[in-house]
Amino acid sequence: MRDLSSLFERPIAHRGLHHANKGVIENTPSAIQQAVEGRFAIEVDLQQTLDDQALVFHDDNLDRLSHGTGAVRAQTMQQLKTIQMRDTADPMWALPDLLDLVDGKVPLIIELKSLFQDGAQKEFIAGVCTSLRDYKGPVALKSFDPNMVHALKDLAPDIPRGAVSCTHLGNPERHHYSRFQMLLMRFMLHMVSAQPDFISYSIRDLPALGPTLFKKLKGTPIMAWTVRTPEEREKAARLADQMIFEGFNPDAVQD
Repeated sequence: MRDLSSLFERPIAHRGLHHANKGVIENTPSAIQQAVEGRFAIEVDLQQTLDDQALVFHDDNLDRLSHGTGAVRAQTMQQLKTIQMRDTADPMWALPDLLDLVDGKVPLIIELKSLFQDGAQKEFIAGVCTSLRDYKGPVALKSFDPNMVHALKDLAPDIPRGAVSCTHLGNPERHHYSRFQMLLMRFMLHMVSAQPDFISYSIRDLPALGPTLFKKLKGTPIMAWTVRTPEEREKAARLADQMIFEGFNPDAVQD
């Protein structure tokens, strides 16, 4: 079993330590810097650009968080870096910029956002793995898409890889999956052959059979996402090995 203790030692800041009302927006340099200063591990998202580069951004379109419109996938990294983010002076940025800022100071858990099209993101995944090849800090990759997790197993066997899942997918995600695939996901059978090193599972759906079986049979640790309330924090402490949190500072909140 791979040693993941450094990844699970500290609470994990969901998209950095962000406060929209203070102009600190998710997945931006400011949010990441605040998490680094708080010594929290950090979870970020990567979206694929038109030229197969990795943009540090959650949504697959630009409308919610920037003054741009349309799909991230429709523009090159150079074009995206000219678009102003909403409510912040932070620029859009790429994976190498993120790695330069964090520089191994805290663990990074990086979620690859999927187009859910088999074989369509080979260059994107390979580019991410290449960028991480010489990175010295603690880092892991994860995805909802089992095909991506399989690809990571082949392309970057030395980098810890995680399976993201939940029992009840929200409506935006459902159209990607058949009823049979949904059944597989419920029990995490779709991830068995990918051999994930950890499970990232929705706090709302814990306890659940899939992650429980992985934990009991293989010792696979569990990250619970996204913890926002004291009740969810207590639940994560009982049922998971670490929490991915948002909206509060775990070090400032009394248990």
